[in-house]
Amino acid sequence: MTSTLLFLDGEFRDSSRRKRIPQTNPATEEVFADVAAASVADLEEAVKGAHRAFTQVWRNLSPRKRTDILFAVSRRIREQAEELAQLESRNIGKPISDARDEIELGARIFEYYAGGITRLFGQTIPVGRGGFDFTLRQPMGVVAAIVPWNFPFPIACWKAAPALAAGNTVLLKPASQSPLTALELGRIAFEAGVPAGALQVMPGTGSEIGDALATHPLIRKISFTGSTSVGARIMSLASRDLKRVSLELGGKSPNIIFADADVEQAASTSPMSVFANTGQDCCARSRVFVERTVYDAFAEKFIAATRQLQVGDPSSDATQIGPLVSRGQRESVEQFIAGARSAGRSIACGGTRTHSRGYYLDPTVVLDVETNDPVWREEVFGPVVCIRPFDDESAMLREVNDSPYGLSGSIWTNDLKRAIRVARQVESGVLSINSHSSVHVEAPFGGFKQSGIGRDLGMAALEGYTELKNVYVAEA
Repeated sequence: MTSTLLFLDGEFRDSSRRKRIPQTNPATEEVFADVAAASVADLEEAVKGAHRAFTQVWRNLSPRKRTDILFAVSRRIREQAEELAQLESRNIGKPISDARDEIELGARIFEYYAGGITRLFGQTIPVGRGGFDFTLRQPMGVVAAIVPWNFPFPIACWKAAPALAAGNTVLLKPASQSPLTALELGRIAFEAGVPAGALQVMPGTGSEIGDALATHPLIRKISFTGSTSVGARIMSLASRDLKRVSLELGGKSPNIIFADADVEQAASTSPMSVFANTGQDCCARSRVFVERTVYDAFAEKFIAATRQLQVGDPSSDATQIGPLVSRGQRESVEQFIAGARSAGRSIACGGTRTHSRGYYLDPTVVLDVETNDPVWREEVFGPVVCIRPFDDESAMLREVNDSPYGLSGSIWTNDLKRAIRVARQVESGVLSINSHSSVHVEAPFGGFKQSGIGRDLGMAALEGYTELKNVYVAEA
């Protein structure tokens, strides 16, 4: 059983006001733990501790020493992988096979940035005045990482690891629904050699702790993953002292299938591109565009594959789809389905609760939608997909880009020229061709338009946690 206290300056402590946040198992609807909720006073202490760790210890460590420590974090994550996966599965209803994959992803992220520390380069620049000009990549100081509930552990890792690798210290604020593995990450990092205070973990309410992080004068950057509305608020608050921000926000990603594609492969794999994690994924390919000549065949195969998905107990290795994270999230998704029904749209499968206990909702396929339907335009964040036919590539691309979002998406075609042409025109930060893969540790991840600012992962994230300094040395 993980600790349910704050992780502050290398130890678990209760919050100053003794307030608790209940943790509910979405598969059983039972409260199985409660976690300390940080107050603004706790946050103040955490920021001071992080600033002290930055100025006195962490930024002064040699690159080799930081490298060794982050590799040690990776090893310890792997050593405790099964316990972490079980904890994640219980906390948010994630299928255990997915939870295991995501814990391993967290370990690989720390491994990648451990290796990246000695590859964070500056430049030498010839300048018109002669002399010697060079650039430095320097850490910012204390950075805040605000993590969502849908992928709690890997996103905590992909914010904390590059920030630490660059020489910053981190105040990690997990979502109220999913703080348990973040607290364990704080302990693991400390035991691996990350100095006390360099990774503080502060569960608490977003309206209180999130706002305080965005306005605290000692915090130099906010890295946030979550909803577009909350991201806009954080950006507004951070603008008061011109904090750096990186925001990975909502999505309504397209899945485009051309007639020359391998329709069988596209149809059989596409359901998990939207229903994985019970659709609670900003990269979910929830708008499917299918060239009309293969629309019927694709839809039939897609629906058949959806009906074969195993929905059930997250602790079972066979389960592919677990419950939604909460009762409120399920009700929100059901409102979109009810709206589609009332508008006369065809619910080809799903949309029902076939489990009497837990926040389950069967994967739902909606046909005959119009482009102004809320279920088509808005981020549902649940197991709902809409499929529409198209006849003309240009008209289809206008529909694809007629969205405030631009995070991810897939293009299915065996025509290389078309693949490159369409990829250039889709307004999205991440695209896959003949695949549904969005996340690669080594590659930048982030969105266009209201899907965000800045990039996580890859060397781009490491650079994003630094300030770029230019130094000119005059000739004697």
